[in-house]
Amino acid sequence: MGRGSMSQPESPIKTRHPARDSIAIDPLDAHEKEGGRSDSSSATLLQMEIDDGLPKQDYLDIEKQAAHASRPGDKVRTTKARLTFWMILNTIATVAIVFTNKAIFNDPSFRQSQVAFATFHLFITALTLYILSRPFISLFVPSPMRLRPMLPLATAMCLNVIFQNLSLTYSSITFYQIARILFTPMVALINYLFYQKSIPRNAAYTLLPMCLGVFIISYYEPKSTHHPEAEQTSMLSVFLALTSVFIGSVYTVWIASYQRKYEMNGFQLLYNQAPIGGVMLMILIPWTDRLPSVQVAPIDKWVMILFSGGLAALINLSQFFIIAGAGAVSSTVVGHVKTCAIVALGWIISRRPVTDRSAFGVILAISSIVV
Repeated sequence: MGRGSMSQPESPIKTRHPARDSIAIDPLDAHEKEGGRSDSSSATLLQMEIDDGLPKQDYLDIEKQAAHASRPGDKVRTTKARLTFWMILNTIATVAIVFTNKAIFNDPSFRQSQVAFATFHLFITALTLYILSRPFISLFVPSPMRLRPMLPLATAMCLNVIFQNLSLTYSSITFYQIARILFTPMVALINYLFYQKSIPRNAAYTLLPMCLGVFIISYYEPKSTHHPEAEQTSMLSVFLALTSVFIGSVYTVWIASYQRKYEMNGFQLLYNQAPIGGVMLMILIPWTDRLPSVQVAPIDKWVMILFSGGLAALINLSQFFIIAGAGAVSSTVVGHVKTCAIVALGWIISRRPVTDRSAFGVILAISSIVV
């Protein structure tokens, strides 16, 4: 279940990059996807739409506070130093959760516990959002919804998290992250086909090298034999990665639709989704998972699972301050840094030679998201 914590879409599609976390459910991650950015963080994929108008509630929620942060007495004052701190913390937590979850899934005793792991992260996300919405913190105002309209979105969220984790489990970290770059063209395609939303022609042209780069690494990665992780990336890995991208893109577009229909921001939507998704997945655990014995599984893996949950909470917390204080450019930069850091570290850890044939695909795909 990864990247953590789960997320929020919708802004015009531009050729930028999403994180994520993940596998934690990362509100910024989904926001970046819909905006054209691709990023890791698990759990998580929600989009935040930042409105300029005043809220209907009695007090400003976090997005509205950002627009008025310069007024004396406002609760949220995002100084440059504080914003930089949250951006650094979010980046470190997002990168760390990907490598932490990968290490957990490398253990055979946990590889068959995908649904349970996703359930754990969803409940961590739900608990984090519940605490942050309480009156003594009140970073956002909860907006409860009825169960029936939330079921389709919660189902999409669960599938999104599980397939992200499966992709990470059976792929190298580099391939996992590069494949996620396809969120940008996939979301653009879905919006064009079903919502008649188009993007500028020049922006569409930049999607071509992005797709070509992912295609090159998808072709050569399973054939590579020069590094220890080569066996982890196969045609199954490619299938899981592409399926994850498709499900995540549909989920991202749905979130934007729900936000418009019910006039909710990404955190309010996730506040409703996370507990529903957690219960849905918990019911499936006896039929889908083989849970490891507490006595048999290494103690360090249990510690890593708790650490992963803590990272998911940090990712969700940091999103509030980043979304409140950062503009589109700053959010884009954070997304680029996460993707580049994960890809670079994944490449270094795998000890792959620079002459590896898939390297050209990596460079091409990364270059396209920073153009």
